[in-house]
Amino acid sequence: MQPAQVDHFKAHGYVRLAGFHARKRLAPVRQQLLDELKRLRIWAAGKSLSSAWKGMPAFQQISKLSTAVKVSGLQQALMTPELLADVAELAGLAARSPSANQGTQLLLSLPRQGTWTLQGLNWHVDVRADPPQKLPGVQAFVLIDDVVPQGGATLVLAGSHHVGAWPDQHAQALRDTLKTSTDLPADLRALGIEIVEMSGSAGDVFLMDMRLLHTPSVNASNHLRMMATSRFLC
Repeated sequence: MQPAQVDHFKAHGYVRLAGFHARKRLAPVRQQLLDELKRLRIWAAGKSLSSAWKGMPAFQQISKLSTAVKVSGLQQALMTPELLADVAELAGLAARSPSANQGTQLLLSLPRQGTWTLQGLNWHVDVRADPPQKLPGVQAFVLIDDVVPQGGATLVLAGSHHVGAWPDQHAQALRDTLKTSTDLPADLRALGIEIVEMSGSAGDVFLMDMRLLHTPSVNASNHLRMMATSRFLC
Protein backbone atom coordinates (compact mmCIF):
# COMPACT_ATOMS: atom_id res chain seq x y z
CA MET A 1 0.00 0.00 0.00
CA GLN A 2 1.26 3.46 -0.91
CA PRO A 3 1.95 6.07 1.82
CA ALA A 4 -0.67 8.35 0.24
CA GLN A 5 -3.29 5.63 0.65
CA VAL A 6 -2.40 5.17 4.32
CA ASP A 7 -2.62 8.93 4.81
CA HIS A 8 -6.04 8.99 3.12
CA PHE A 9 -7.24 6.22 5.43
CA LYS A 10 -6.05 8.16 8.50
CA ALA A 11 -7.69 11.40 7.36
CA HIS A 12 -10.96 10.13 5.91
CA GLY A 13 -11.43 6.71 7.51
CA TYR A 14 -11.47 4.72 4.29
CA VAL A 15 -9.38 3.96 1.22
CA ARG A 16 -10.45 2.67 -2.19
CA LEU A 17 -8.20 0.10 -3.87
CA ALA A 18 -9.36 0.35 -7.49
CA GLY A 19 -9.07 -2.86 -9.49
CA PHE A 20 -7.53 -4.77 -6.59
CA HIS A 21 -8.99 -8.07 -7.81
CA ALA A 22 -8.90 -8.99 -11.51
CA ARG A 23 -12.33 -9.41 -13.08
CA LYS A 24 -11.47 -12.95 -14.16
CA ARG A 25 -10.80 -13.86 -10.53
CA LEU A 26 -14.29 -12.74 -9.56
CA ALA A 27 -16.12 -14.24 -12.55
CA PRO A 28 -16.62 -17.69 -10.90
CA VAL A 29 -17.93 -16.04 -7.72
CA ARG A 30 -20.37 -13.94 -9.72
CA GLN A 31 -21.57 -17.00 -11.64
CA GLN A 32 -22.08 -18.97 -8.43
CA LEU A 33 -24.20 -16.12 -7.10
CA LEU A 34 -26.36 -16.05 -10.23
CA ASP A 35 -26.75 -19.83 -10.14
CA GLU A 36 -27.80 -19.75 -6.49
CA LEU A 37 -30.30 -16.94 -7.06
CA LYS A 38 -31.84 -18.99 -9.87
CA ARG A 39 -31.85 -22.22 -7.84
CA LEU A 40 -33.59 -20.45 -4.97
CA ARG A 41 -36.10 -18.99 -7.44
CA ILE A 42 -35.20 -15.43 -6.51
CA TRP A 43 -33.73 -14.00 -9.71
CA ALA A 44 -32.80 -15.20 -13.21
CA ALA A 45 -32.41 -13.80 -16.72
CA GLY A 46 -32.94 -10.24 -15.52
CA LYS A 47 -36.25 -10.98 -13.80
CA SER A 48 -37.49 -11.47 -10.28
CA LEU A 49 -38.89 -14.97 -9.81
CA SER A 50 -40.79 -14.27 -6.60
CA SER A 51 -43.22 -11.50 -5.74
CA ALA A 52 -42.39 -12.04 -2.06
CA TRP A 53 -38.79 -10.88 -2.58
CA LYS A 54 -39.79 -8.09 -4.91
CA GLY A 55 -42.26 -6.61 -2.45
CA MET A 56 -40.02 -6.87 0.60
CA PRO A 57 -38.80 -3.61 2.22
CA ALA A 58 -35.37 -2.75 0.81
CA PHE A 59 -33.20 -3.22 3.89
CA GLN A 60 -35.06 -6.34 5.03
CA GLN A 61 -34.47 -7.77 1.56
CA ILE A 62 -30.72 -7.09 1.82
CA SER A 63 -30.50 -8.87 5.17
CA LYS A 64 -32.48 -11.92 4.07
CA LEU A 65 -30.74 -12.27 0.70
CA SER A 66 -27.32 -12.09 2.31
CA THR A 67 -28.11 -15.04 4.58
CA ALA A 68 -30.14 -17.10 2.08
CA VAL A 69 -27.53 -17.19 -0.69
CA LYS A 70 -24.41 -19.29 -0.10
CA VAL A 71 -21.23 -19.32 -2.19
CA SER A 72 -18.51 -21.87 -1.56
CA GLY A 73 -14.92 -20.64 -1.26
CA LEU A 74 -15.99 -17.02 -0.87
CA GLN A 75 -13.46 -16.22 1.85
CA GLN A 76 -10.53 -17.72 -0.04
CA ALA A 77 -11.48 -16.04 -3.30
CA LEU A 78 -11.87 -12.54 -1.90
CA MET A 79 -9.79 -12.23 1.28
CA THR A 80 -6.49 -13.06 -0.35
CA PRO A 81 -3.09 -12.88 1.40
CA GLU A 82 -2.39 -9.66 -0.49
CA LEU A 83 -5.56 -8.04 0.81
CA LEU A 84 -4.93 -9.30 4.34
CA ALA A 85 -1.47 -7.70 4.20
CA ASP A 86 -3.05 -4.32 3.38
CA VAL A 87 -5.57 -4.76 6.20
CA ALA A 88 -2.73 -5.61 8.61
CA GLU A 89 -0.81 -2.52 7.51
CA LEU A 90 -3.77 -0.27 8.29
CA ALA A 91 -4.56 -2.14 11.51
CA GLY A 92 -0.95 -1.52 12.52
CA LEU A 93 -2.08 2.03 13.17
CA ALA A 94 -3.74 0.54 16.26
CA ALA A 95 -0.37 -0.87 17.44
CA ARG A 96 -1.35 -4.51 17.04
CA SER A 97 -2.31 -6.87 14.23
CA PRO A 98 -5.96 -7.67 13.49
CA SER A 99 -7.50 -10.75 15.03
CA ALA A 100 -9.06 -13.52 12.96
CA ASN A 101 -11.94 -12.10 10.97
CA GLN A 102 -15.61 -12.94 11.42
CA GLY A 103 -16.02 -14.65 8.06
CA THR A 104 -17.08 -13.14 4.75
CA GLN A 105 -20.68 -12.02 4.34
CA LEU A 106 -22.49 -11.36 1.08
CA LEU A 107 -24.16 -7.99 0.55
CA LEU A 108 -26.84 -8.42 -2.12
CA SER A 109 -29.81 -6.41 -3.27
CA LEU A 110 -32.23 -6.86 -6.14
CA PRO A 111 -32.74 -4.14 -8.76
CA ARG A 112 -35.42 -1.47 -8.62
CA GLN A 113 -35.98 -1.49 -4.87
CA GLY A 114 -37.49 1.97 -5.04
CA THR A 115 -36.53 5.61 -5.25
CA TRP A 116 -32.99 6.33 -4.09
CA THR A 117 -32.96 8.52 -0.99
CA LEU A 118 -30.79 9.73 1.86
CA GLN A 119 -33.77 9.94 4.18
CA GLY A 120 -34.58 7.30 6.80
CA LEU A 121 -31.24 5.50 6.58
CA ASN A 122 -29.73 3.47 9.42
CA TRP A 123 -26.40 5.20 10.09
CA HIS A 124 -24.48 3.06 12.58
CA VAL A 125 -21.18 1.52 13.63
CA ASP A 126 -20.77 -2.23 14.13
CA VAL A 127 -18.37 -1.99 17.09
CA ARG A 128 -17.66 0.68 19.66
CA ALA A 129 -14.16 2.10 19.91
CA ASP A 130 -12.75 2.03 23.43
CA PRO A 131 -11.14 4.50 23.83
CA PRO A 132 -12.82 6.51 21.04
CA GLN A 133 -9.46 7.53 19.55
CA LYS A 134 -8.39 3.89 19.02
CA LEU A 135 -8.96 2.07 15.75
CA PRO A 136 -11.21 -0.90 16.68
CA GLY A 137 -10.87 -2.72 13.39
CA VAL A 138 -10.82 -2.59 9.60
CA GLN A 139 -13.74 -3.68 7.44
CA ALA A 140 -13.20 -4.77 3.83
CA PHE A 141 -15.86 -4.35 1.13
CA VAL A 142 -15.32 -6.14 -2.19
CA LEU A 143 -17.29 -5.35 -5.35
CA ILE A 144 -18.01 -8.73 -6.99
CA ASP A 145 -19.64 -7.04 -9.97
CA ASP A 146 -19.92 -3.44 -11.17
CA VAL A 147 -22.03 -1.32 -8.80
CA VAL A 148 -23.40 1.84 -10.36
CA PRO A 149 -24.16 5.04 -8.42
CA GLN A 150 -27.49 4.71 -6.59
CA GLY A 151 -27.17 0.97 -7.16
CA GLY A 152 -27.41 -0.12 -3.52
CA ALA A 153 -23.79 0.30 -2.46
CA THR A 154 -22.93 0.81 1.20
CA LEU A 155 -22.69 4.50 2.15
CA VAL A 156 -20.11 5.81 4.63
CA LEU A 157 -19.61 9.15 6.34
CA ALA A 158 -15.97 9.92 5.59
CA GLY A 159 -14.41 11.76 8.53
CA SER A 160 -16.92 10.51 11.09
CA HIS A 161 -14.21 8.36 12.75
CA HIS A 162 -12.99 11.60 14.36
CA VAL A 163 -16.31 12.20 16.16
CA GLY A 164 -15.04 10.63 19.39
CA ALA A 165 -12.54 13.48 19.69
CA TRP A 166 -15.11 16.21 19.01
CA PRO A 167 -16.64 18.43 21.70
CA ASP A 168 -20.03 17.12 22.83
CA GLN A 169 -21.97 19.90 21.10
CA HIS A 170 -20.36 19.12 17.73
CA ALA A 171 -21.11 15.40 18.06
CA GLN A 172 -24.70 16.27 18.94
CA ALA A 173 -24.88 18.51 15.87
CA LEU A 174 -23.97 15.51 13.72
CA ARG A 175 -26.65 13.34 15.31
CA ASP A 176 -29.25 16.08 14.82
CA THR A 177 -28.20 16.61 11.21
CA LEU A 178 -28.62 12.92 10.38
CA LYS A 179 -32.13 12.96 11.83
CA THR A 180 -33.51 16.25 10.54
CA SER A 181 -31.53 17.53 7.53
CA THR A 182 -33.33 18.13 4.26
CA ASP A 183 -30.01 18.66 2.41
CA LEU A 184 -27.81 16.07 4.04
CA PRO A 185 -24.71 16.33 1.79
CA ALA A 186 -24.46 20.11 2.25
CA ASP A 187 -25.14 20.02 6.00
CA LEU A 188 -22.56 17.27 6.51
CA ARG A 189 -19.94 19.14 4.50
CA ALA A 190 -20.39 22.04 6.92
CA LEU A 191 -19.31 19.63 9.66
CA GLY A 192 -16.30 18.41 7.67
CA ILE A 193 -17.93 15.10 6.72
CA GLU A 194 -18.62 13.69 3.25
CA ILE A 195 -20.99 10.94 2.10
CA VAL A 196 -19.06 8.34 0.12
CA GLU A 197 -20.89 5.71 -1.93
CA MET A 198 -18.96 2.45 -2.36
CA SER A 199 -19.87 2.14 -6.02
CA GLY A 200 -17.36 1.24 -8.71
CA SER A 201 -16.07 -1.59 -10.86
CA ALA A 202 -15.86 -5.31 -10.21
CA GLY A 203 -12.65 -5.97 -8.29
CA ASP A 204 -12.57 -2.66 -6.43
CA VAL A 205 -12.03 -2.97 -2.68
CA PHE A 206 -12.85 -0.42 0.02
CA LEU A 207 -11.13 -0.66 3.41
CA MET A 208 -12.96 1.17 6.19
CA ASP A 209 -12.08 2.28 9.70
CA MET A 210 -14.82 0.61 11.76
CA ARG A 211 -15.49 3.86 13.61
CA LEU A 212 -17.07 5.29 10.44
CA LEU A 213 -20.82 5.65 10.43
CA HIS A 214 -22.24 3.69 7.51
CA THR A 215 -25.55 2.38 6.18
CA PRO A 216 -27.14 0.22 3.50
CA SER A 217 -28.76 2.17 0.67
CA VAL A 218 -31.60 1.63 -1.79
CA ASN A 219 -30.79 -0.06 -5.11
CA ALA A 220 -32.62 2.17 -7.57
CA SER A 221 -30.70 0.79 -10.57
CA ASN A 222 -31.57 -1.96 -13.03
CA HIS A 223 -28.67 -4.14 -11.86
CA LEU A 224 -28.13 -6.64 -9.07
CA ARG A 225 -25.85 -5.31 -6.35
CA MET A 226 -23.18 -7.92 -5.58
CA MET A 227 -20.71 -7.10 -2.81
CA ALA A 228 -19.13 -8.93 0.09
CA THR A 229 -17.66 -7.78 3.37
CA SER A 230 -15.38 -9.04 6.12
CA ARG A 231 -14.44 -7.48 9.47
CA PHE A 232 -11.01 -7.61 11.08
CA LEU A 233 -10.89 -6.51 14.72
CA CYS A 234 -7.78 -4.98 16.25
